[in-house]
Amino acid sequence: MRYIALTAAALGTFLGGPLKADDPVEGSARPVLRPQPAASAKDTTVAPVPVADADAQAQSNADFQRWIEAFYPRAVAKGIRQATLDRAFDGVSYDVDVVRRDRNQSEFTKTIWEYLDTAVSDVRIANGQTALRDNSAALDRIEAAYGVDKHVVTAIWGLESAYGGFRGSNNTVQSLATLAYDARRSAFFEEQLLAALAILENGDVPASRMNGSWAGAMGHTQFMPTSYLAHAVDFTKDGKRDIWSDDPTDALASTAAYLKHHGWQTGMPWGVEVTLPEGFDYTQADRDITRLPSVWARMGVAGVGGAVPDHGPAAILLPAGSRGVAFLVFENFKAIEAYNSADAYVIGVGHLADRIRGGAGFRADWPLGDRALSYDERIELQERLTAQGFDTQKIDAKIGPLTVAAVRRFQVSKGMVPDGYASLRLLERLRGG
Repeated sequence: MRYIALTAAALGTFLGGPLKADDPVEGSARPVLRPQPAASAKDTTVAPVPVADADAQAQSNADFQRWIEAFYPRAVAKGIRQATLDRAFDGVSYDVDVVRRDRNQSEFTKTIWEYLDTAVSDVRIANGQTALRDNSAALDRIEAAYGVDKHVVTAIWGLESAYGGFRGSNNTVQSLATLAYDARRSAFFEEQLLAALAILENGDVPASRMNGSWAGAMGHTQFMPTSYLAHAVDFTKDGKRDIWSDDPTDALASTAAYLKHHGWQTGMPWGVEVTLPEGFDYTQADRDITRLPSVWARMGVAGVGGAVPDHGPAAILLPAGSRGVAFLVFENFKAIEAYNSADAYVIGVGHLADRIRGGAGFRADWPLGDRALSYDERIELQERLTAQGFDTQKIDAKIGPLTVAAVRRFQVSKGMVPDGYASLRLLERLRGG
């Protein structure tokens, strides 16, 4: 079990950005790990910072153009033709706004229930049902081809781009080149830039249409270029893997192909809500401890909607500790997790898919009186745990398995419920010694 603090500053295989409140046309709803486009011109998602003066900008652009010249031979060595490079970089300049966004992602946190209020809002559910109906023929064929639940594919589409409404309008080459030139994460973004150029070399999209988010995520389901090269498919059979056009078919099929590659099992749910018995041993709520649902049932773990079939081994997940919603999660949870590793995102995709299908909301309540820990508080939590003999092994503000295990050990030592939940209440207990 991992405590979920949704931080805009986190970075992984996919990059993420802040959330906004729902409006009649909701925006992208990624919790972490991908850059998201603003839902409207008013939703900047980034605190304003002073823009460099004209001379400084001109110097930065001059240095950037020299960087491009030095980059050309590296790209040619990777098989990119000079003509492709010339077309891709025509008119490209240093994008100070991209750097500003990368450097100034706000450090804020949201609880999982706050995130789900946006990710699985009534508006997003209704729009998802409309999107499913309007694209039913394509989604049925995609489901038949890959065995991936069409409701899950639709839910990812809804969280990534609000069903195609917010695909991003940044020039992908310009964004990635700017970030590759910038020293902070140059190796990662140069790899993405080379992948983007390979896409142009392959002819899947012209440079003029290769647009996306400020950090390079593209199309209806926001593929980074390396993921596109590995998993995008030409489902329409028109000779192009086109995830950018108004027709979402290739993008949706590519998402299904991605999930299939990462272990999606046909007919298996992502997870189901369950109730835990009185006196449950919360040390068993561990992603590494899996049992068939029938075995869990003999231990008193009951499905909210009735007995849970033996789809396969499942683990108990408590994203908000013993006082929140409890789940049995299956292998398909891991498949969605490969798309975005935040538990909140996976639960958001799974629950949105269930609601689009016509399912009900969660039966149990969330601990609404709690708030997520800030970055500084998560650092403090790890430092205090380690200082008191419960080594987290890392002081990185990430509440992952090592920190959860340390929290459990502390809870056991104090006679607390050992659910691994890194709450403010737990931090205050640590402060008390």
